[in-house]
Amino acid sequence: MTEPLRLRFHRPQCAAAALVLTLSIPLLLIGCDRAGGQPAAAAAPPPSPVSAAVVVERDIVETQEFSGRLEAVERVEIRPRVPGYITAVQFTPGTMVKKGQALFTIDARPYQAELGRAEANASSARARAELAKVELARAERLLADRAIAAREFDERAASQKDLEAAARSARAEVETARLNVAYTRVTAPIDGRVSKAEITVGNLVDQSAVLTSVVSTDRIYASFDGDEDTYLRVRSRTGQGRQAPVAVRIGLANETGFPHEGKLEFVDNRLDPATGSVRMRATFANEDGTLVPGLFARVQIAGGNHGEGGGAARALLIHDRAVNTDQDRKFVYVVKNGKAEYRPVVLGPAADGLRVVRKGLAPGEQIVVGGLQRVRPGAPVQAKLVPMDTDPDAPARAGSDTAAQAKAS
Repeated sequence: MTEPLRLRFHRPQCAAAALVLTLSIPLLLIGCDRAGGQPAAAAAPPPSPVSAAVVVERDIVETQEFSGRLEAVERVEIRPRVPGYITAVQFTPGTMVKKGQALFTIDARPYQAELGRAEANASSARARAELAKVELARAERLLADRAIAAREFDERAASQKDLEAAARSARAEVETARLNVAYTRVTAPIDGRVSKAEITVGNLVDQSAVLTSVVSTDRIYASFDGDEDTYLRVRSRTGQGRQAPVAVRIGLANETGFPHEGKLEFVDNRLDPATGSVRMRATFANEDGTLVPGLFARVQIAGGNHGEGGGAARALLIHDRAVNTDQDRKFVYVVKNGKAEYRPVVLGPAADGLRVVRKGLAPGEQIVVGGLQRVRPGAPVQAKLVPMDTDPDAPARAGSDTAAQAKAS
């Protein structure tokens, strides 16, 4: 009775062991295949499609660009020279005026009356002086005949000199009165464009009042703050008695490029230590009046290449879109052996629509200019060569769209 009972208890255990052995055989075979055969390799990511361009090398004349403001060469605030009531405004605001043209009229009647009084006083003083001159001539003859004492002659001579001085003073008062009458007619001191009338007819004004202003328009200044590098280059051409002209171009906010050309006219005698900039000013012709004082201007200044006195020099150029920023460092991706290589660069100014590269690249190298968002350092890339000065993203986008359409079909 004990033997059948033992077999009954062990039969389920044998069945379970057989089941475990059966399930383990495939696993053992798979393990043996991985250990003895070749393991299955993970699928590598496909190369990222990008656009690449060859670094451009050419002769250029470097320029620097700054922001500036236009300023009038001459600006005059019109103030009255004599106080009085404004009786007429004789110009249209905003128009061109000529030197000597009447702008305002001040009531001249009080000054004309003062002129009449001064002329009368001058006539009286002149008559007394002429009488004293005649009496002095008579006294001189009497002194020769010993008819008068020398003391009396000296007194008449002194009196004649005093009356002559009084006559000259009276004539000066007449001139002053005439000037005051002339000053009641307020005129433009220069040729230029006049502003609006700040004070109108009927107001009482004195010498402190600003009536209007006139600015010259035939020439104009463009003032801007240049950096230290530009200052050193400009100084090397204009310092120590040398007067080599430095070309400056400007463009207004609604203009393309820098269509207006002038010459550097002024460089300040010190740099601002807080900003490292120096005040500069250029002069431009403005016969058509296009350039108006106060307008914003983009300023482009030439003056030689980096570290040189002037002229064209060989330089490497890349597109600004190829440049990335890593904190305070600029870098590009160089296509090398089918991979994207991280390359720090030192950049210079813009030239011919591209950016000068001081350090970091060599002629003939290819850099990524389109599809930068898909690039990682060391990652494989599939580069399509495009010109450096074209839209770098257009070929990459076209390639991506074509691939997407082919996949969809």
